[in-house]
Amino acid sequence: MEVDTAASWPTLRALPSPATTPVVASGLAAELAYALGGPFHFLLPDAFTANLVAMQDALTQAGVDGFVYYAKKANKAAVFVERAAAGGAGVDVASVAELREALGHGVRGEHLMVTGPAKDPALLRLAVTHSATIAVDALDELDRVISLALTGRVRPARVLLRVLPGTQPHSRFGMNEGELTTALKRCLQAGDAIRMEGFSFHLSGYDLQPRADLAARLVDLCLTARLQGLEAGRISIGGGLPVSYTDAGSWHTFLAAQRPAHYHARKTFRTGDFYPYHSPVSGADALAALLASHPENTDSTLADLIGDAGIELLLEPGRALLDQTGATVFRVQGVKDRDSYRIVTVDGTSLSLSEQWFNSEYLPDPQLIPQDQPAPAPAGVFPASVGAATCLESDMLTWRKIAFPHPPRVGDLLLYPNTAGYQMDSNESPFHDLPLPPKVVIDRIDRPRPRWRLDRHFT
Repeated sequence: MEVDTAASWPTLRALPSPATTPVVASGLAAELAYALGGPFHFLLPDAFTANLVAMQDALTQAGVDGFVYYAKKANKAAVFVERAAAGGAGVDVASVAELREALGHGVRGEHLMVTGPAKDPALLRLAVTHSATIAVDALDELDRVISLALTGRVRPARVLLRVLPGTQPHSRFGMNEGELTTALKRCLQAGDAIRMEGFSFHLSGYDLQPRADLAARLVDLCLTARLQGLEAGRISIGGGLPVSYTDAGSWHTFLAAQRPAHYHARKTFRTGDFYPYHSPVSGADALAALLASHPENTDSTLADLIGDAGIELLLEPGRALLDQTGATVFRVQGVKDRDSYRIVTVDGTSLSLSEQWFNSEYLPDPQLIPQDQPAPAPAGVFPASVGAATCLESDMLTWRKIAFPHPPRVGDLLLYPNTAGYQMDSNESPFHDLPLPPKVVIDRIDRPRPRWRLDRHFT
């Protein structure tokens, strides 16, 4: 196949990760691919700790009493739960298994937030037993919690009432105005069996202003509930803090340039379905911007509203705590020429690197790591899409034709950057009886040879 010299191939370069460079430069990535015999994920827990500290600092600098819960659903690795516990954070869980894992890796029961709809009775029982905070999603769930608390008579059940967002009225989560009124009455009737600590919400999307507006409403709900005799001193704004994977210029240039011809089989995606891979503010900076914003119909900042009301702000970030905390590595096991590009097949599946639940794909360019020093190549790019080692036409890691700097070869590695936030295991499945990629924890990068171990996830 001839070299493509066109300058119009869209690229999306990921922001640099200083901690990833030693993993590649030391040869550790290639060694692990050989030793593990297949794809793997590597994790960088020091970056998690740095992200957590930055968020805690943002709360402190805004003068807000707050507490961070790591949303465990974003990644199953035990090391992130361990780092959350060590860093004075809690963990957001939604199943019995997640709750047990969090406890087993050092998180105190009172530092657990239990979310999700129609919770399993066993999960509610454990949550009450361990004094976890329960984000109650519906009236019948509140009745079950009250019943458990009255029956156990050990300690009161700690609850937040989840609010249905007015801007997302068709959401299946949360309670509307009438249901909230009824819920408050039932909490009062339950007496000491229930500690009604406040309200919670979760919004889809990544815009900050709607979050500020709804948080201000929850502050008002707390003040109203207090007048009725309830504790109501906490609000949870969920997750949804944006992460930036690339710079603004690269992102906007990519969106303007990409078209069906740049994808295998002329696959089309709706631009609106792509994750916003660039955000002007992200992570802790986004939290700071949220706290400094002015909710609708008020001259005060959100931070001032929360502080003046004596409210504790809770948040449950997942992806934002996992920014730059890991990457995914596949080995090339086949290369096929097409008329104007190549199809590279790797030793894993798109289930280990997927945005298929959004009818989208993971867009940051993978890094090609040659097995051996490549022969000098003509100037230009070598476009290739990346398929998986299954018999499914739709199983593509990257439909887009990546503009590689030299031709991919069997034995080369592809490193997909910054995949810890949802990408590396949310949809994983042992299709074809292929094993799930292991997670390798890189504990030390400040050495000539990074130190590593396998993650301690229980299951």
